[in-house]
Amino acid sequence: MTHSSAISLSPVFCPHKLVFLLSLTVLCTGCSTPYKSTLPPDLAEQIDPQLLFPRIKEDPDNFKGKLIILGGQVLSAKRLKDSTQLTILQLPLIDEQEPTTELTQSQGRFIAEQEEFLDPATVPPGSRLTLVGELSGSVQQSLDETIYTYPTLIIKHFKVWPAYPPDYTRYGPYPQPLFYPYAFPYWGGYGRFYPYYPFGYW
Repeated sequence: MTHSSAISLSPVFCPHKLVFLLSLTVLCTGCSTPYKSTLPPDLAEQIDPQLLFPRIKEDPDNFKGKLIILGGQVLSAKRLKDSTQLTILQLPLIDEQEPTTELTQSQGRFIAEQEEFLDPATVPPGSRLTLVGELSGSVQQSLDETIYTYPTLIIKHFKVWPAYPPDYTRYGPYPQPLFYPYAFPYWGGYGRFYPYYPFGYW
């Protein structure tokens, strides 16, 4: 009599591999959409990339009508009769046109107005945004015990960036799970913990 036995092939469960894949998923979902990809093409073509904030600040009335891209952190937002006015602390743009979180790198302040309805509650103080705006001149307002000249512009397009927790490091290391494959003690092929290195299971 011939006996036949069926061999069941089932995938081997690997917790380290699962944790690694989950960490990649979290990392990718945390990425923000690049600002450039959200701009209408016709608007992007009109931006003057050579016109930087320090130059605008020196003589804002000389650049009326120019379209520029700026980033910053909202200091205040208020609803006017026909627009919403944002007072913004300028911040340099870094990767994907996102404003840096380093406030000490600011080169000044400016005022931006959104002519379409914008609820100030959606851009509370502390919000970081990138915007394309048309320079409209300047306005002088009191700032503490001085008179400050604010460059002004009309917002044509803007993006609000997600807020990061206070202990978040913008450029890494990214928040890592306990068994993140590149973190100690998983040193790789030449480390003494090689048997536990996740890639060894692949």
